[in-house]
Amino acid sequence: MAKQGVSYDQVMSDLRRSAYKPIYLLMGEEAYYIDKISDFIQANVLDENQREFDLTVVYGKDTDMVNIVNAAKRYPMMSPYQVVIVKEAQLIKNWESLQFYINNPLKSTILVFDYKYGTPDKRKKWVQDISKIGVVFESDKLRDYEMSAWINSYARSKNVTIDEKTIGMLTEFLGTDLSKVANELDKLLLTMPANSNRITPEHVEKNIGISKDFNVFELQAALIEKKTLKANRIIRYFADNKKNNPMVMVLPQLFNLFSNLMIYHYLSDKSQGSVASELKINPYFVKQYEQAAKNYGAWKTMNIISWIRETDARGKGVESNAVNEVDLMKELIFKILH
Repeated sequence: MAKQGVSYDQVMSDLRRSAYKPIYLLMGEEAYYIDKISDFIQANVLDENQREFDLTVVYGKDTDMVNIVNAAKRYPMMSPYQVVIVKEAQLIKNWESLQFYINNPLKSTILVFDYKYGTPDKRKKWVQDISKIGVVFESDKLRDYEMSAWINSYARSKNVTIDEKTIGMLTEFLGTDLSKVANELDKLLLTMPANSNRITPEHVEKNIGISKDFNVFELQAALIEKKTLKANRIIRYFADNKKNNPMVMVLPQLFNLFSNLMIYHYLSDKSQGSVASELKINPYFVKQYEQAAKNYGAWKTMNIISWIRETDARGKGVESNAVNEVDLMKELIFKILH
């Protein structure tokens, strides 16, 4: 979310009580919160009739700062405010041309910049000056270990519950793109049975296409518990569905698991809270590392990490002797389990 300064909740709280600022610079790698704020302004500051006259939406690739400033200087026709939204603002070059407007912004204009997938140089005077008179909001990508809490929170906001296995499936398949995750969760909500308020693995499997039994999440569980038959069944499933389960996606997950396990072995405090904090994982998963540590000592864990790296290199053609991905994965799983 916001890395520093004003938070998403603060911005939305002000907007909901109509406490508007003259300029909003919404920036960062995570587009989800930028869109949420910008879309709220577009939908709520003006009513439907007012938007026809007093809403201007432009795109950075089609305009420049001079034209944007000229639009911002216009007075509203049918409303106390006019709203000017600049999408793809990261494509604009001449930002210094905004400085004169920042020095004397029109009180009846709400100017919004959607600056996605990066940030301007925050040392620039125009950025610092916007923060004094308006809102500078920065939205960061969430880390993998933060997704569980985010999905839980999103589900609660929709008055449904979701268990950790389901969250693991979604995170593995969808990654950390919040817009994508939210979109898929919304689809699940639309397809839920009328008498249900819980998102289950079966529901995900049916409506998103993620197998509840054959995925990296379940492969990790099989390895942790040393369930050889189950692990081999999953690998065979991966071999038959290589498009959805390429080795390049599976190996980083396994590397992360055993790298964390190595750290776990050398933690002096193995309490749930301490482990979750050190490994940056949901406390729910601490018990998996407790189990894994019983089955894989530190020396074995170190060897597994080495084998995963070797498998990755061979998959990229380094001393592979034309071994295919399926055989490489079977060989790796055999080494891990034996």
